[in-house]
Amino acid sequence: MVFNNTDWVWQVREDVLEPEREIVDPHHHLWPSEDMGYQVPDLLADLTSGHNVVQTVFMECGAAYRKDGPDYLKPIGETVFVTESAEKMKAQGGPYIAALVAHADLRLPLAQLDEVLDGHVEASNGLFRGIRHAGSRDASGATLRIPGHAPPRLYAEPDFRRGVQHLGERGFTYDTWHYHHQNRDYLDLAKACPDTTMILDHFGTPIGVGPYEGKRDEIFEVWKDEMAAIAECPNVHAKIGGLAMPDNGFGWDKRDVPPTSDEVVEQHERWYDHMIKCFGPERCMFESNFPVDRWSLNYVVYWNAMKKIAAKYPEDAKAAMFAGTARKVYAVEA
Repeated sequence: MVFNNTDWVWQVREDVLEPEREIVDPHHHLWPSEDMGYQVPDLLADLTSGHNVVQTVFMECGAAYRKDGPDYLKPIGETVFVTESAEKMKAQGGPYIAALVAHADLRLPLAQLDEVLDGHVEASNGLFRGIRHAGSRDASGATLRIPGHAPPRLYAEPDFRRGVQHLGERGFTYDTWHYHHQNRDYLDLAKACPDTTMILDHFGTPIGVGPYEGKRDEIFEVWKDEMAAIAECPNVHAKIGGLAMPDNGFGWDKRDVPPTSDEVVEQHERWYDHMIKCFGPERCMFESNFPVDRWSLNYVVYWNAMKKIAAKYPEDAKAAMFAGTARKVYAVEA
């Protein structure tokens, strides 16, 4: 699962729209070269490809875990790796990682969970903001490029809910991603943890492959109502991006030439507009989900598509979705 498709993804070249618009990309990953090969030079090549990306938020992805010690403390190795990467970027000038979301098993006894959280704080040089412990699980038999590995009904486990609640008590955020058929479980979790700031990644990942292929309109109709219900929970914010992952089934990764921004808008706009309608711009943030979405499109095309989708909204809404909401949720100073 190496992201080595540079020649393919940059076959599509577009002029950058609104090159002056400030962007905070609130969701990207990094992996060491011996793993999946997306490090600081690769990230910077995307960030500096034309759009005015000034800051980012790193999202946990199981990279660079500690090799030794108790398993529950191993994720701190990722925070060390990302913090070192962030310092390299800031030293170069230009865009930089301004915050990070790490991993912890939220089912841990609170004493151990606090040990992990404190370890992330200590290792992050002020960058640590919260935890992602994803709930993604699909038992349909679909062959997924990035399958979720959560146990059944993770969101309903009492120990897990206690952990999510504890994040709020300590002033940390909770990110997750899951699949569209898990939205109701997530709604129950959000209601059970009203004092924790929660961020739903990737639209709740509407799957479009395997047994879900050809059912996009059917899924969309159910998904619309579920997202409207989730949006009634004021503690939930939405990262709107990640629809270009191959598992969403748009098939762009299998083409000879990747999509243009107009093609992205044509296929994705209704999903974005519904989220913005339900959550409001002040609770929505555009996210690149790179390099995972890079399997389907390049960084210029992604942000051009977002700017085309956002064109119908007033300026204050655009400012929120491109930068302001991310800064507010993840306590990032301009």
